[in-house]
Amino acid sequence: MSTLLAKIIHQSTYSVKMVSNKTVILVTGANSGIGFETAKALATASPDFHVLLGSRSVEKVQKAIDDIKTTLGDSIKAGISALQIDVCDHDSIKAAKDQIETQFGKLDVLINNAGIIVYEKVDALTSLRRTFETNVFGQLITTETMEPLLQKSAKPYVVYVSSEQGSISERLNPEYKYREIRGDHYRMSKAALNMLSACHRYNYADWGCRVLAFNPGWCVSNLTGEKGREMRIKLGARDPKDPAIALVDVVFGKRDADIEKNGLVDLDGGVRPW
Repeated sequence: MSTLLAKIIHQSTYSVKMVSNKTVILVTGANSGIGFETAKALATASPDFHVLLGSRSVEKVQKAIDDIKTTLGDSIKAGISALQIDVCDHDSIKAAKDQIETQFGKLDVLINNAGIIVYEKVDALTSLRRTFETNVFGQLITTETMEPLLQKSAKPYVVYVSSEQGSISERLNPEYKYREIRGDHYRMSKAALNMLSACHRYNYADWGCRVLAFNPGWCVSNLTGEKGREMRIKLGARDPKDPAIALVDVVFGKRDADIEKNGLVDLDGGVRPW
């Protein structure tokens, strides 16, 4: 073995050993909105964290990392790095899993944040397929692909960023303030995501994984394009920093009591009905 090759192997092994002592957190859909703010909040939360910003676009997620470094500067405590992952592409998910395994050997927290609302004019079946592909199928495959890495964590968490719009109880509640909003396909996908979280909570309980569906509230985001973003701001939608702060509390274990209850873990504390 050449001296140069031995040096490279030694440095790689040392790096993996050091980073593996950190809490490794993957946030999907991290280049904007709630995902971006969550990654940003986690970056300042603890030097014991390493935050992986997951995104379909390498360029967009690298820009997000550059923005975080520029904005936060010396207040960054955690390690942060980019991870290319498209939750609608099984090969991409598998490659992301292999990369995490090679670099860190485990995954402690998976925040399934990637999600969409189909707001273009398409037929109902196309809208349903696109919505469920990202909001349900992609979440399931991502989590189950990452499962072996989560099993290597001392205290694993799986977070599904859902929505109170997926609550069946609230949909039929005449007092619910967002009752008049249609969004049937989106609502259906989030209701399915809530069931997925319940199934994984049951299935993963025997190896100590805490699984929750999280309600981030109605926030300013790019989910429905620039016009939708402007509409949300005008109508008083919340700052995406609010759910980001709540998700940091989840990672720190401060919401474990709520996770044990039946319902959506709410950003403002407690749970909301399924």
